[in-house]
Amino acid sequence: MKVENLKKWFEIKKGLFSPTLYVRAVDGVSFQLLSGEAISLVGESGSGKTTLGKTILRLYEPTSGKLYFEGKDITHLDDKNSLWYRRETALIQQDPFGALAPHFTIYRILEEPLIIHGFKDKRERRELVYRALREVRLVPEEDFAHKYPHMLSGGQMQRVAVARAIILRPKLIIADEPVSMLDASVRVEILNLLHELQNRNKISFIYITHDLATTRYFSEWIFIMYAGHIVEKARTKELLKKPLHPYTKALLAAIPDPDPENRKQFRDVPPGEPPSLVNPPPGCRFAPRCPYATDVCRKEPPEIEVEKEHWVKCWLYKES
Repeated sequence: MKVENLKKWFEIKKGLFSPTLYVRAVDGVSFQLLSGEAISLVGESGSGKTTLGKTILRLYEPTSGKLYFEGKDITHLDDKNSLWYRRETALIQQDPFGALAPHFTIYRILEEPLIIHGFKDKRERRELVYRALREVRLVPEEDFAHKYPHMLSGGQMQRVAVARAIILRPKLIIADEPVSMLDASVRVEILNLLHELQNRNKISFIYITHDLATTRYFSEWIFIMYAGHIVEKARTKELLKKPLHPYTKALLAAIPDPDPENRKQFRDVPPGEPPSLVNPPPGCRFAPRCPYATDVCRKEPPEIEVEKEHWVKCWLYKES
């Protein structure tokens, strides 16, 4: 997947004679994702992570920029030409309780994408449904296949959502905070399952989260997103060991410390709220909250490769 200066703005209509306003949810994002790689897209709520993921999946029409999948321009696909791309991509939603049709059995939920994509042989569909259930460890398959979602636990429902995502053997899966609704004891199990499926089937993953602590279990890369921009990107170990952008440092400082004696664990978290994406500040969007901001930060910051495979969008490193 190649993303070039992607923008997704949502129009706000107020009145007949009022000027048109836009929510700049994604505002000039560029990156590449190689086959079989996993990246974590990290940021606060409202930073544009989910909008970016849905635009990549072509659930939203891009405002501008380019999207390429395996060398094909998919920026503007109509319904007729998008079916092949739907088969190659999948979404795992945040809320398993809302992601599964309550009036369908688990078998019907998993069979639905097979029917949509032209699998006419009932025996083949049955084999693929049961295989997907085995892969997400919902066994014996016969017991789970004929249950309804309300008969399952939250973790089991999310496993069904994962099974639905992998049943067509996609090349790209976007997982939108897939463990945030689950108990802590279940989260690592689901993340390990996703990691195992990624390695076994050579699937590329975009893992969307606001929790930096879970990224070390799953992804090779971390992209930090703030107010519609990617402000830092690096390999996971490098970024967690040596964060560069002041916002990344603030996210790491906000991770709770299990030591109850450490009363200074939040001392480096900057005050304030993310800016309005209708009228964002000029230049670096983190500047109003940044303790290192200067006058030059009112200009658009350059993207600098400070170290090998470690980029940051910040004026602090202009002379590095």
